[in-house]
Order: sequence, then C-alpha cells, then structure tokens
Amino acid sequence: MGQTFFKIWIHIVWGTKDHIAVLNDDLRLKIFNHIKQKALDEKIYLDTINGTANHIHCLISINPKFSISDIVNKLKGESSHWINSNQLTASHFAWQNGFSAFSVSESQVNKVRNYILNQHIRHKKLMYSEEVKKLLKLHNVQTE
Repeated sequence: MGQTFFKIWIHIVWGTKDHIAVLNDDLRLKIFNHIKQKALDEKIYLDTINGTANHIHCLISINPKFSISDIVNKLKGESSHWINSNQLTASHFAWQNGFSAFSVSESQVNKVRNYILNQHIRHKKLMYSEEVKKLLKLHNVQTE
C-alpha cells in the first residue's frame, strides 16, 4: 500500500491568562475566524471552535506528523500576537500557559462537537475551572 492512513481527533481547551473574561462576543468571533484561517494555512483540520469570555475549545483532527503541542502553540501564539498587534483588547492580551487536550473516538465526535457548540449554555451554570476539572475527571487524567 505504501500510504499512511489516520484519523486522530483531539479536543483542545485553553484559557485567557488568569482566566480574565476579555473575549466579548465580537472579539471572540474575530478570534475564532482568525484561528480558523491560521489552521487552514498550517494544514490543520479545525472542525469546531467555540468558547466563552475566558476560554476556547477546539475539535481538531491532527495529522500524525504534527505534535499536539506544536499545533496548540501555533494557534495560541499566533492569535495572541495578532490580537496585540491589532490592539483588539484594552491592555496586553495573553493566553494562559498550558492547555488541556483529550483524545476523542470517532463514535464520540458528534457529542464533542455539540459540547463545544453549546458552551454558552453550559457556562450559565458552570465556571471554566469547574469545567476543566470535570473534563480531567471524565478522561481519568491524573493531576497530582
């Protein structure tokens, strides 16, 4: 055959520095569109992106030649640079250090996609830190 076949879905979450709620609706839309374009330019398949005033969720299908860290660093680093160079926030903008990444089986892609798309509903009741704790527990991630 000589060809490489893959389907690797990853749910990635990262927040604003100190979880400050600076991403208003208009700014979020601009950032999402910018990140989508950056992903296209980098040949990263970004299926779904959404978030709230202090964090972002992405559902990405990754090529095994890319590491998850490289993908996240490209999207986070370039977008924060773009936000600051275009002065889209009142003060210097930064994302938090680090991120969360969870594997997603093909059978769960629609469930995760809907989870990401419905962030505005979920966060009427749940803070970002609580959501991350739930995701870590759900995926059996050791935090200590």
